[in-house]
This record gives sequence, C-alpha cells and structure tokens, in this order.
Amino acid sequence: MRSVRVLDVLFTANSAVNLLSRVATSQASKVCRLQETNPTFNDTVEPAQQEDDGVLSKGNLNVASRDETVGTVRPTTVAEVLSENPAPSTPQAPQIEHKVPINISPTSSSTINAPSGLRSVRERYAKIPSALYQSLEPRVLEQPDATPVTMKASRVPASRIGRLFHYGSLAMGMGMGAASEYVRQTVNPSASGSVLMSEANVSRLVDKLSRMRGAALKLGQFMSIQDSHMLPPQVEQIFRRVQNNAHYMPNWQMERVMVAELGPEWRGHFSEFNPIPIAAASIGQVHAAKLASNGMPVAVKIQFPAVAESITSDLNNISLLLTASALLPKGLFLDSTLKATRAELEDECNYKREAECARRFRRELEGDERFEVMRIVDELSTEKVLTMERMMGVPIVLAEKWPQELRDEIATNIFSLCLRELFHFRFMQTDPNWTNFLYNTDTGKIQLIDFGASREYSKEFMDDWLRLLQAGVDGDNEQCVKYSLRLGYLTGEESKEMVDAHTRSIMLLAMPFRRETPQPYNFEDQTISDEIRSLIPFMLQNRLTPPPRETYSLNRKLSGAFLLCGKLKARVDCSQVWTDVTADYVFSTKE
Repeated sequence: MRSVRVLDVLFTANSAVNLLSRVATSQASKVCRLQETNPTFNDTVEPAQQEDDGVLSKGNLNVASRDETVGTVRPTTVAEVLSENPAPSTPQAPQIEHKVPINISPTSSSTINAPSGLRSVRERYAKIPSALYQSLEPRVLEQPDATPVTMKASRVPASRIGRLFHYGSLAMGMGMGAASEYVRQTVNPSASGSVLMSEANVSRLVDKLSRMRGAALKLGQFMSIQDSHMLPPQVEQIFRRVQNNAHYMPNWQMERVMVAELGPEWRGHFSEFNPIPIAAASIGQVHAAKLASNGMPVAVKIQFPAVAESITSDLNNISLLLTASALLPKGLFLDSTLKATRAELEDECNYKREAECARRFRRELEGDERFEVMRIVDELSTEKVLTMERMMGVPIVLAEKWPQELRDEIATNIFSLCLRELFHFRFMQTDPNWTNFLYNTDTGKIQLIDFGASREYSKEFMDDWLRLLQAGVDGDNEQCVKYSLRLGYLTGEESKEMVDAHTRSIMLLAMPFRRETPQPYNFEDQTISDEIRSLIPFMLQNRLTPPPRETYSLNRKLSGAFLLCGKLKARVDCSQVWTDVTADYVFSTKE
C-alpha cells in the first residue's frame, strides 16, 4: 500500500510538470508575437548589472547596504533611513531647475465616488487625540523582538517568456525532488511525510516565489487570512516563509523603471534618494527620499517590472501547481479565490488608483484629528511610481509595551475606524498588515499608509451584511440563516450540521458586540479565534458554494483588526463602539 500511495503522489508531481510544460509550449509562440509588438524589459543582465548582495534584516533593524557606485558596504539602521535626515547613499546627479512647482494634492477630486451625506455623523466623529501619548517614556519606543525579515537584491524576471521559464523550471525541480524524496523514504522505512511537499521542495518554492514576486506573493498573502489556519500545514509554511524572505530590485533594474516613468533626469526631483528600499512587498518596493523643491521627506513606491502584465499567466501557473499538489481542500474554491485575487491585484498595480484612494480617505476622515493620511505628490506619481509624504510615526505594534490606558485608546480608535469604513464610508482599506498603522508620538495621531487594497462595497451588500452581523449580535439564528442565504454564504441545500457550523461562526464573530458580553472586551483573553478556527476544517469540507466575493477582503481586514487588538492586549468597549457606529445607518433595501 505504501508503494501505491507514493506512486500516486509521484504521478501527481509528474502531472504538474506535464501541465506546466504544455502551458509553456502553448503560450511561448503567443508571447513571442506579443513581444514583437509590445516589448517589455529585457531579462538579459549586463556583466556590470549582476545581482546586488546587500542584505537588510528588518527584524533586528540591521542593514548592510551597498553603495553600488563605489562598491563599499556601510552599516546603517532603519531609524536612520526613516529619520528627517537619512545618511547619504549614492552620489546625486546634478540638480535640474524646476520650472513648475511640485504640487502636493491632499484633496484632489477622485474618480472613486464618495457616499454623500453623513455630515452629522462626521461632525460627531470630529475628535482630537487625548493627552495620554504625552506620558510615553523613551524606553517604550524601542523596537520589540521580531522575526527577521531578510531582504536582498535579486533581478525580477521581466518578460513573459522569462517568467514562464521560471515556473517551468520550478515544476521540473519539484518533480525531481519528489522522486528523490520517494527514494529516500523507500531506503529509510521510518521516514514519513509528503513526498511532493518535502523540505527540499518547500525551499525550492520559497526561493522561486520570492524571486518572482507579483501574483505568487499576493496569492500567499490573500490565502493566509492571518492565523486562520485554513491552509494545509505544508502550503501555509511556504507562504509564511515567503513573507519573511522578501527580495528587492537591484539598482540597475530600479533605475530602468524610474527612467521609464519619470524620465532620464528623475533624480533631479530629489535632493536625497536612498537606493536601498525601506520595504519590499509583492508588487513593489519603497524608498526614502527628499524633494529637491522644498526638502519634504517622501516615500517613493516603485512597482516591479512586468508584474501588472503577468497577473493572469502567473496565477494560472500557480493554480496548476496547487491543483497538482492535491493539498487544498475542495471548500476553498480555488477558482473563486484566484478570480478575487486577480481583481485585487489589478487594482493594486494601478498606483494612480491608490493615490485617489488616499485622497478619498483624507476626505472621509476630515475633522477627525485622531487620524492622519499621507499626502500625494502628483507630479512624481504615475501608474507604476507613487510619491507620497513620508510619515514619521513608529510602528503601531510598539504599543504593546505602552500603558494599558493608551493601548486601549489606540485599539478602540482603530476598531471604530474599521466599522466606520464598512458602515459609514462603505470604502475599506482591506490590507490587514499591521505595518499600515503608525503612531505619531509627538501628536498622538494614528497615521494611515498604503491604500492599494482599498475596496468599495455596494449599499445593497452592506445593508444585508449589517443585518447578518446584527442577527449575530442579537443571537437570532433564524435571521442569521435568512441573510446568509440572501448574501450567498449558503445555498439552502446544505446539511443541518453545515448550517449550524456557519451560524455558530457568525455568532462567535458578533460576540464582542453583545451587551451581555462583559465590557470592555478583553482581547488578550479572547478565545473567539480558536473557536472559529476549529470550525473551519468542517466548513471547508462541507461548503457547497464559495463565499460572496466582497467577503474575501472584508473578512481579512476584520480578522486583522481582531488580531491587532489582541496583540496590544487591549480592552475595548465593543458593544458601545457597535452602537455608536450603527446607530445612524440608513437602510436602502427591504428586510
């Protein structure tokens, strides 16, 4: 039986190789024709353009950054990069005279329409920070221990043929790795574990996906709904390790993108520009700089080449690998997940859209002095480069060492904002990453950054979603089932056990908002996450339909808000927050 099982797995691995080979063969000729009419960046690396070996470790804040024009290595720190006066990096190009002043537009009109009205609601939320931040001592502003996030320079595959080649070589490598693992387990009967997802193959996937960036990394972020344990351990391990192994473009490749977007004399717009990024993610990297026109500190986000153009092909190739591995539960509905991922990634690759989303948030939060949104530098922003005001706050996770009262205030404000985004703005920044929140210790304001993952929700959807969650708050199972059917969570054909598990998950999600729940709710001792997690395997095996498209991003953000409050060990009067936010909601659809 053991040999039959292993041969089945080997057949699966071989199928993955064959599938990717067929994809590569069928698409190669199309790609060649496309490149003749629409050439992209060349994958050829000149001898002087070899990969940079500079390594940045964000976890322990040590940076070994290379001055690529001189070839020397100098120590620096992230604090130095983020400060008002970062250390000089590379010699600057001659300055060019600005004939047109740089326009920093905080409130330009947006193509994304904001909901009208709610003036009285905004006036009610026109609040200022308390004076609690003034009691902070310097020692509590130190960076806590964290898992190191290693960043190093490596060339991004920039042509479609190049990316297909990388995926093809990955499949072949995994097939050979599966064969090798089979032999190892045959020789050593005590050995066990997945043949296809062996440690060697996991390492292959992590290395390749880190280099590819784009859709592969975004899918990992998308499917890992923080701490939900929806994924099999082998797949979750891959995505976790990829997130801690970010790569950034070498200087020569970054230069190509900047020249293409801002022109050959782009450096003249900046008096300082650090070539080593302060952050790198799935679709781009961020550099610290200063404007030459007025000395304003800015953050410059630069998109990786070919990421936007390769979304569909990358997701198709990743889908083949995941399908061939036969590890994903059927209730995950991979096709629906990929479709939602594709739509989100296409939006996030448009930096002009992100700039509009930032302006929208500034308008929505106008008068609420507890929050601050960065301004956009219009003249230095395109679809692939976004230049914005650099916020000088500290990471919000530092607050876990701060006084309890201040932690409670921060968590309450963030939790309230999360619900306001849903029920007041119907426009939510859905990236749950805690690094999107900074805290200005000089003003007590929470600073909001990174709006690429902003989503707008229809009034019809939000009406029924609020009714569903209110049913959970009221403990009304009948209403919970009614609105789950209307929204599309259920089809009506599910077993009683599946319906019970689903309604139980809604009741758990709503528990902090109930008046009967002791308030303020202590997120440090909460067990809701564990209880919901225990229901997930059963629901994935018995779900008959994918969840509503809107909930992919919505649930991800709510999960992130719960986990952030838990990270801060905060106590929040969730029932009062719920009442305050939902009291003025006006329904436009019938019950």
